[in-house]
Amino acid sequence: MTNFGDYHVHTPFCPHGTTDAFEEYINTALMQGLKAISFTEHAPLPDGFIDPTPNKDSGMNVADVSAYISTLKQLKTKYADKITINIGFEVDYIEGFEEATSDFLNQFGEEIDDAILSVHMLKSPQGAYYCLDFSSDQFSELIDVFGDIDTVYQTYYATLLKSIKADLGPYKPNRIGHITLIEKFKRVYPNFKQYTNELNTILDEVMKRNYHLDLNTAGLYKPDCQTIYPNPVVVKSAIKRGIPLIPGSDSHEASTLSRGFDQIAHYLSEN
Repeated sequence: MTNFGDYHVHTPFCPHGTTDAFEEYINTALMQGLKAISFTEHAPLPDGFIDPTPNKDSGMNVADVSAYISTLKQLKTKYADKITINIGFEVDYIEGFEEATSDFLNQFGEEIDDAILSVHMLKSPQGAYYCLDFSSDQFSELIDVFGDIDTVYQTYYATLLKSIKADLGPYKPNRIGHITLIEKFKRVYPNFKQYTNELNTILDEVMKRNYHLDLNTAGLYKPDCQTIYPNPVVVKSAIKRGIPLIPGSDSHEASTLSRGFDQIAHYLSEN
């Protein structure tokens, strides 16, 4: 099907995903002809941060990290002659918790082959935290808390820029996750501003630091979004800057591995 990999994949260690076994993902990848798979499970949220989602399930349990890593080490060895398996995390950047995030990365960094830095949590003007992509209803609450949809978007892009600039130590991920995730509910809560200046500033900072971008197909399958992350306009701007685009399905089940890659293949050929 393709000659590249899926570099954004979740696992049975995800508290809000499926219980599909690692080897289900690996065997699916082999059947699809993928050359690599990066397991990028949601890292434990920083010590001291209270998960604002209803089920408190945004990140894996810190007590499970060692088992996660040791399981993947065994699978790397078992499948070494068939596919590259990367041990990774999707790490949340949460404003005000940079030190705790650095501590986690420093603790496990030598074990990590691949990682993504993403923004899912926004800090309100009152100092509370909200998950921006949990549900359409919660996004509506976010608009109420911040006052209007423009302020939500502005806060997201400002937080994203902070994540790129943040000093998170030597093991900081160099790939920035789904940078237009804020558009997940855009068909229900449309916003007609383009945020060109904000996005250009973000892309310039990514380019300056030689970082990469997550080219994420999950948005195609979100009914209230139906576009990739970043959206195609931003992808083209990234390509003009020579920013590497790394394909990921953001799968939380084996059956969706590399889903939508046929719709991003032309971007990767330009990259």
